[in-house]
Amino acid sequence: QVQLVESGGGLVQAGGSLRLSCAASGSTFKINAMGWYRQAPGKQRELVATIAKGGSTNYADSVKGRFTISRDNAKNTVYLQMNSLKPEDTGVYYCNAAKWLGGDDWGQGTQVTVSS
Repeated sequence: QVQLVESGGGLVQAGGSLRLSCAASGSTFKINAMGWYRQAPGKQRELVATIAKGGSTNYADSVKGRFTISRDNAKNTVYLQMNSLKPEDTGVYYCNAAKWLGGDDWGQGTQVTVSS
């Protein structure tokens, strides 16, 4: 299994920035891709951004141009740089690891709150 620990969440004013980190441990050699998902109160969890082992990325339309996902494979860490934050970005952000041959692992989540 893969263990994921998120950090970097917090409270920020609209227009501000935050950088989330997700450190993976355990069977990291099994990871195919990693990503960030978020869940706002009363809403379903949604994909924010993903990054494959080779570096290709994918973003939700709502965050394109504002968020950047990156990774350091040597450190088994993925990052999410969030700029120009909006109140609608508020939610719990979860790190995800998709493994070769199937199977996903999730972090415990980190709260991001954007005030107006």
